[in-house]
Amino acid sequence: MGSSGGSSEHFLRQLSSSDGGGALQQEWECGGGGGSRRGSRRWSRKKARARGHRRGGGFCRAEEAAAAGRKRVMVVVDQSSGAKHAMMWALTHVASKGDFLTLLHVLPPQSGSGGGGADASALANSLGALCKACKPEVEVEALVIQGPKLSTVLSQVKKLEASVLVLSQRKPSPFCCFMRSSSEAFVEECISRAECLTLAVRRQSKGVGGYLISTRWQKNFWLLA
Repeated sequence: MGSSGGSSEHFLRQLSSSDGGGALQQEWECGGGGGSRRGSRRWSRKKARARGHRRGGGFCRAEEAAAAGRKRVMVVVDQSSGAKHAMMWALTHVASKGDFLTLLHVLPPQSGSGGGGADASALANSLGALCKACKPEVEVEALVIQGPKLSTVLSQVKKLEASVLVLSQRKPSPFCCFMRSSSEAFVEECISRAECLTLAVRRQSKGVGGYLISTRWQKNFWLLA
């Protein structure tokens, strides 16, 4: 499947009938939200606008996006290769020209203010820059937030009015018949509770190719792309 805007919209319609310049400007903001929000950064080809575009320390522009007919695609990222594959899949298969791609990295509540926060910020910066370099026509922002992972993701989906949430899913444990892993439980809870179309993505092995996609309506749908 191609990565053009038309292909992206066609793919989303297949899954759900209600799909819920100049030099690069880089901005970084820390603090706010009672200490829970570590920081946020946005990559944009547009020049700086009025501060009124910022709300609550973030870059919430849901009304703008809705008015312009653009969607916000949110991807939960971390250090794993699976998360990076899911991010790139969302960038090429879901995000279209003019859309917002929000990379959300959630730090556990017990994380201190030392190296963990710095590493998370560096990761978010690296992934955001990679997405912007690969697809400049998509507006990219990276959020690093500390808190319980599930509730943080669900609240950000609602707050930013995301149209699509993309998660990475791991290969099921051979003991899945007896108990779910924490990552499997997280993905399933997001799929069932998030207030938008939620896609769990896992890249197949090189010998097989393609991706396995899970949604609220279908599980492990094989997409050759």
